[in-house]
Amino acid sequence: MLESAAGPVRRPNVIYMFGDQLRHDVFGFRGDRKAITPNFDALAGQSTSLSNAVCVSPVCAASRASLFTGKYTTSTGMAINQCCINPSHRAIAYSLHDAGYRMGYLGKWHLVDGSTRAVPSGPARLGFQHADVFRAYSFNHRNYHGLYWEDDADGVPRKHAIEGYQTFAWTDMAIDFIRASAQGDTPFALFLSYSPPHDDWTQENVTPQHYAPFRHVAFPHPPNFRAVPDPYADRLNTQSFWDDAMPQMEEWRRCYYAMVHLLDDELGRMLGAVREAGIEDETILVYSSDHGEMMGSQGRIQKTTFYEEAARVPFLIRWPGRVPAGAECDVCLNTPDIAPTLLGLLGLPAPEEMEGMDVSARIQGNAGPEPEFALLQGTGHTYLWADGFEWRAVRNKRYTYARYRVDGSELLFDNIEDPYQMRNLAGDPGSQPVLQELREAMAEKMRSLNDEFNACTYYRDHWMAPDDPLSVIASARGPFVGPYPPQSSWVHHPPPGQGPDD
Repeated sequence: MLESAAGPVRRPNVIYMFGDQLRHDVFGFRGDRKAITPNFDALAGQSTSLSNAVCVSPVCAASRASLFTGKYTTSTGMAINQCCINPSHRAIAYSLHDAGYRMGYLGKWHLVDGSTRAVPSGPARLGFQHADVFRAYSFNHRNYHGLYWEDDADGVPRKHAIEGYQTFAWTDMAIDFIRASAQGDTPFALFLSYSPPHDDWTQENVTPQHYAPFRHVAFPHPPNFRAVPDPYADRLNTQSFWDDAMPQMEEWRRCYYAMVHLLDDELGRMLGAVREAGIEDETILVYSSDHGEMMGSQGRIQKTTFYEEAARVPFLIRWPGRVPAGAECDVCLNTPDIAPTLLGLLGLPAPEEMEGMDVSARIQGNAGPEPEFALLQGTGHTYLWADGFEWRAVRNKRYTYARYRVDGSELLFDNIEDPYQMRNLAGDPGSQPVLQELREAMAEKMRSLNDEFNACTYYRDHWMAPDDPLSVIASARGPFVGPYPPQSSWVHHPPPGQGPDD
């Protein structure tokens, strides 16, 4: 229980909602006049927005691993998407369970390899094996062909098909969980993970009613669009792909914005459910994303990079009377900071092994510690054990500094003067003091994490369980033997010209 002058009080509920590949800037409250986001805009007016929030590693599985464990990518071992999480972490769900929370997890999980595989029961769920409701799938972005796995009475995961558009079903389940939990005597914690606005960006993958307002809207290329692919990109980086993709990008953007519009409607339903349950004042509600989306900027499609469009994420947090409403907080929030910060807001200690910082005091508008910058880690190819795509970056309240492993090239951007990151200042004589300061700051932070800037295949060769070398993450404290079938039974069929869905 939390303590007050009048004695112990019940801890607040937690609702943590996150989209997949949802950019930080595609909202009306961020000045985007094409966005249709009245519910996000209203929530922003009731929340504190962390304007410098970033994801530690802009790719689905790595970001989610850091969210739940409070650790950096090089400590979780989720170097690429096609892995399974090391189950030995003392993740946030364990702390919530120990504090007596009724827990629910709904939606995309993506910490087990394979789009149609169940999330194994037990520790592989990182504490959510204790959840009262656990309905999840690894990954699936075919929104009219949704599915999930739920344990039956014997504890065996069983697959269930979702009728209609899967996002609506996840919201329905979340509302049912809120209604049931609000009647209880204990607080609840619900994590709700949506698929949109992840690709495919086609009219067949979004509802007609959400696409209709954008049908005739022009979406020209952004100022930092490049007609040639970024040579450092790990996928979709051939000129032939780029030539084919460029004519489609405007339509992709229409579908992307339609999906954001859809998420906004679902947010409205969730806010209504919380209000109708009478628990607004006693509920911490967060809306964020695992990473962003490049959509043609810098010669890139999708994510896996330190550029703003991929690395920055929305982060709205509402707690009436405890977190300032309509406020901006400029703390450099990174994914590993989220778990200890949430626990701090709940008055719970963070496990010692968590590497992030608790910035709950700053979020509440008070003095308190905060990071000087966020360290971002690109540990390799999205889905292949392929070297040559690794990078590290630091982002503070003004600058982004990045370095590629393959050739040591450096980039430095002034994100205030150059928000589209079009001028690399690394070779500018007047910027050398800043370059050296951030270079040293990054090196020191990496040393503190034992991050040796290894090649992608290092994690395959040193962190994988010897009996399943391509998929199962081994414990950093020794070999892991888990309840997973052999790699040979996990077959991927990537679409032509692409890798496995992520």
